[in-house]
Amino acid sequence: MHKVIFDTDPGIDDAMALLFLERHPDIDLLGITSVFGNASADTTTRNALFLKREFGIAAPVARGADVTYDAARPMAPWPTVVHGVNGLGDIEMPETIDDVPLDPRPAWQFIVETVRANPGEVEIVAVGRMTNLALALAHDPEIAGLVKQVVVMGGSFEKNGNVTPAAEANIHGDPEAADAVFTAPWKVVIVGLDVTIQTVMTRRQMKDLAARGGPHLELLARISDPYIDFYSLQVEDGMVVHDSCACVYVVAPELFGLRPGTVRVVCGGIADGQTIQKPSAQFFPPSPWDDLPEQQVAMTIKPVEVVDLVAKTLVP
Repeated sequence: MHKVIFDTDPGIDDAMALLFLERHPDIDLLGITSVFGNASADTTTRNALFLKREFGIAAPVARGADVTYDAARPMAPWPTVVHGVNGLGDIEMPETIDDVPLDPRPAWQFIVETVRANPGEVEIVAVGRMTNLALALAHDPEIAGLVKQVVVMGGSFEKNGNVTPAAEANIHGDPEAADAVFTAPWKVVIVGLDVTIQTVMTRRQMKDLAARGGPHLELLARISDPYIDFYSLQVEDGMVVHDSCACVYVVAPELFGLRPGTVRVVCGGIADGQTIQKPSAQFFPPSPWDDLPEQQVAMTIKPVEVVDLVAKTLVP
């Protein structure tokens, strides 16, 4: 079993990824940690509690960071054009979830204590800002040696970003946190836009899943419908399942091709949030990429197989 903490900012594609983690037979979902990103931390935490209740998930929810790792960094506006004002496609939902308890620990503490209780076993799947992970490292640097792996949905290495020509949204929202995570001495696999943009679930596929999958999939389809409308400008009547790709990597890494090398994040300036890897196979003169842990970046993917695995896990 893969023991997973899901660090997330729900978020439409986050909802699909969460249900994938809950339903995959080889995953033991230990906890859900919220973070600001697709909406404020108050909203993403409410959304995580809502999805926990509606999907019947036992794993606890811990509220995460509501400001960037460097508190002096200005907060970016919420991407309401993508995820709606409420973060879940503006479906009708309560303003608060009062019947589901919230773990009393902040997300960074939940991460630290869960990792220490399961040394060498916990895999963190992070699909939002890296702020909670950076805070956990800052409070307890030794956990880097106790985490099995960190799988990140974020960044872009040979393609443009999606919020600026240089940067992908999760990294752009807190570059200092991402740089701290990527340069820490733990195993990181980065599944970014280079591969996720190839994974498209069509509106027809979502309708079929909803028809066969009962109330949980009907809810997911309602949440996803505005996302498909948004992506209609980029793909034909479908949506890109960014966050689910990172979840799929945990159970099916053979569907991805990885490139090793140290990774840094540009913090400031016109390329703020850009992710840059120094490939291990390529020589460069001395640079700020030297003497850092080698991380893995997904450069290839089998998109049809990934989307098929997501669909078959959601509705066996």
